[in-house]
Amino acid sequence: VMQIPDSYNQKNSLFNAMNRFIGAVNNMDQTVMLPSLLRDVPLDDRDDLKPTENGDGGDDGGGTGSTDSAYFQPDADMYSSYILLKSIRNDIEWGVVQGEELRKEKAGVASVVVAEEDDLEKQFHFHLNGLHVVLSKLTHKANTLTNRYKEEIGCGN
Repeated sequence: VMQIPDSYNQKNSLFNAMNRFIGAVNNMDQTVMLPSLLRDVPLDDRDDLKPTENGDGGDDGGGTGSTDSAYFQPDADMYSSYILLKSIRNDIEWGVVQGEELRKEKAGVASVVVAEEDDLEKQFHFHLNGLHVVLSKLTHKANTLTNRYKEEIGCGN
């Protein structure tokens, strides 16, 4: 039986990254009692994108230093971010709707990636790393939104 040698590897596992994200979104969902209060409130969390001790959010250190603007529109309000985070959580927990794949096929987008057997491991690691980075940024976004909501309603941390 092979065991994971230390907790560092466990902390950085995809499973734990998904659990941290789901936990952050669940906390956000329980904290935000009136989502309508989030409408028209800018998220603007550029100052909050510093990495934290558990690696959630901020620059992953392996990129160009860009923020998460590729995942969230810069002019998006807190409400649209709230809805997006909940939607992603639901996709992780319940699976992605198969209708999206049908739409892609009808649009003529090939859904099969042709690859050499030797490239499969590289592709797996590339996508696993990318998913881990995205989940960390989304977890940070959920935590930021929760804290901003508390500030907006005057309920400190």
